[in-house]
Amino acid sequence: MDMRISIAVLILCVMVSCGQEKKYHDAKPNIESMTKSDKLADILLFQEELNAEFKNPESSPLPDRFRINFESLEFFEPDTNYIVEAELVRTPEALPFSMPTTTTGRESTEVVYGIAKFTLNGKDHKLEIYQSPELITQAEYEDYLFLPFTDNTNGEETYGGGRYLDLRIPKGNKIILNFNKAYNPYCAYNKKFSCPIVPKVNNLDTEIKVGVKAFEY
Repeated sequence: MDMRISIAVLILCVMVSCGQEKKYHDAKPNIESMTKSDKLADILLFQEELNAEFKNPESSPLPDRFRINFESLEFFEPDTNYIVEAELVRTPEALPFSMPTTTTGRESTEVVYGIAKFTLNGKDHKLEIYQSPELITQAEYEDYLFLPFTDNTNGEETYGGGRYLDLRIPKGNKIILNFNKAYNPYCAYNKKFSCPIVPKVNNLDTEIKVGVKAFEY
């Protein structure tokens, strides 16, 4: 699976020097030129690839006792209404800061690359999008952006700590947020992972009923 992996793996690699390659979870096609059926097919492909990653002992975050009998993650039904075009307000003067992780004393260095402003479920929202100063030194990740968020489904239908989106730097001042590709941090499946904690400013006061659901042990 080219260019796909959770940002949680980055934190684990940094903190415990794991050797796994970091990849993207986001899709490759240009979503703006896709039909509704193409968008649905792209979402289903994302789900298929994510399940394959979780089944593979080389890439799965699942402990062996769960991975051996793993069949599929639980997803909400795909909904193209949750593919939104956001205005991207870049913040070139932003300075690096330390984002806390789920492991006490461990932090992830991030920079606010920009603010995504959009309307969803009849409300206006804005979310900070982050960039890792470490990742951008690697050619394959120089355009990688990280969007962690929480919403009103957390702790019930979805993981209590929120979910993540992987993005790429767009050419213009618009960015596509496909919440159907929202995934859980790896620490939702395995406590050995250290995952960035979603900043409070990135809470969406609405229900995002697409993407990956909470994992049932």
